[in-house]
Amino acid sequence: MEERRQGKRQTKESMAQQNLTPTAQRMKAIRDKRAAMTADRRKKKAENQRKRRSAKKAGINVNQKDYDHKDRRFKSIKANRGNDGQGTKKEK
Repeated sequence: MEERRQGKRQTKESMAQQNLTPTAQRMKAIRDKRAAMTADRRKKKAENQRKRRSAKKAGINVNQKDYDHKDRRFKSIKANRGNDGQGTKKEK
C-alpha cells in the first residue's frame, strides 16, 4: 500500500483524510494500483523519470515540480492538477 510521492511514502494513515472504512481503503488501494499499472501510466512514469534526470543534469531545478505530459514542461504540483482549471472530465 506504500506509494512514492515527492519523496514521501503514502501510507494507510495518510489515506485517513478521506475517512474511508477499512474495506473501502483496501478496495481503493486495489483500484489505485490497477490504474497505476496500466500501459499508459507506466509510459508516463518512465517519461517523467527520463525528463527529470535529464533536467537535473542540465542544472534545472525540478524540486516540487511535476512533468506535464500534455504541455510538455515542468509545472508546480498544484498547477499540474485538474486539466489547467478545466476539470478532468473534459480532459482528452
